Amino acid sequence: MSGITKLGNPKAKPSKELETFPNPKPERDYHIRIHCPEFTCLCPITGQPDFATIEIDYVPDKLCVELKSLKLYIWSFRDEGHFHEAVANRIADDLVRVLDPRYLKLVMRFNVRGGITTTVEVEHRR
Repeated sequence: MSGITKLGNPKAKPSKELETFPNPKPERDYHIRIHCPEFTCLCPITGQPDFATIEIDYVPDKLCVELKSLKLYIWSFRDEGHFHEAVANRIADDLVRVLDPRYLKLVMRFNVRGGITTTVEVEHRR
């Protein structure tokens, strides 16, 4: 597939670049659900690590996200400081920008910090 550079490339590094491939069944609505249990970023104030699980549910239009590029994209946040709400919206915005899906829902469930868990849900509809 042209445009796919990360899949099969053992030297691919974390990057904000999401790669796509053509939807094999664009005439049908169907859901793609992706579970990412290993998201990490840093608290922008304290620098302490935050851990989250990301669930992505989307109905593709013309494009689907290539999973290795998504993994490397998720890893690219590891050493960056982000508030929970901001990073959830950033990831959803980046996916919507690249995929232009018919529907997308992103849920980030952050682990306990200071006795509080945070869940951020972002939804996009055309």
